[in-house]
Amino acid sequence: MRIVFMGSPEFAVPALRKLVENGYEIVAVVTQPDKPAGRGRQMTRPAIKHAAQSLGLPVLQPASLKQLDIVQKLRSLRPDAIVVAAFGMFLPREILEIPPLKCLNIHPSLLPKYRGASPIAYAILDGCTETGVSLTIMEQRMDAGPILAQRKMAVLPDDTEESLSARLAGMGADLLIETLPRWARGEIVPQPQDESQATFTKLIAREQGRIDWRQSADEIGRRCRAFHPWPGCYTCWDGKLLKLREVLPFPDWEGPAVPGQVIVLAELPPLGFDGKSSVAVATGKGALVLLKVQLEGRREVPIPEFLRGQRGFAGAVLV
Repeated sequence: MRIVFMGSPEFAVPALRKLVENGYEIVAVVTQPDKPAGRGRQMTRPAIKHAAQSLGLPVLQPASLKQLDIVQKLRSLRPDAIVVAAFGMFLPREILEIPPLKCLNIHPSLLPKYRGASPIAYAILDGCTETGVSLTIMEQRMDAGPILAQRKMAVLPDDTEESLSARLAGMGADLLIETLPRWARGEIVPQPQDESQATFTKLIAREQGRIDWRQSADEIGRRCRAFHPWPGCYTCWDGKLLKLREVLPFPDWEGPAVPGQVIVLAELPPLGFDGKSSVAVATGKGALVLLKVQLEGRREVPIPEFLRGQRGFAGAVLV
């Protein structure tokens, strides 16, 4: 079977590797153009480009899929199917109509819930205990096509966007390999999505990482996990940004502190580092225990090390 694969981030890599391992002919890998990243703004290739090159696969990086030349190129490749995983661009009708086995999308949610750009982060933000992956036939409406297969996965209490994404990527790759032959043999009847159950997600913006200490400890804890590694959650201390790299909600704490006030919780266990007291921040409901932080311009450190250099931190009010 001839496959054009479309993807960009690390989430797409397991599916591409599984297709190659199972003998599918990858006639092209389409991904987004290299982009500047990091402090030095050096041009960085997408993760799927790195994987494709390591596998010796041809790579296409169009600036747009609406260009006539890329549509003609894809037609000339005569793919039986186009497999898409976190590609990041809309596929125009001209491309959707190319392969006889359709354009198939690996989406990390149990559709119709969490359509759109950030399904994994939103599942964590909403406190879901279960999510999964869906393999769908692509339509011009985002993530609205009929479903070929789905598989469920538990969301673990300490899952971050990064850890959950990695597990879902592996599950999606396995589901694709199990489903693709059955779809080619005509053994699957696509199931339409229930539009009344559809929910939608948007791209995460950097400013969403700013903490509102009036929220509950559980809510803030979920935000810190949903936004790890990007954009991360942050607050302000002594005129500088303070990133919260690892936290633990303590929802049952009650005390006189105002939201945002740094407190010492002497009755908590060590929580994995030296000392008998834990530093936390009061929230609208409960407290958020700080385990690792990173002050603007400095490296990430465990909270005991941070406290040794920031003696005025205890009792301060973060904003």
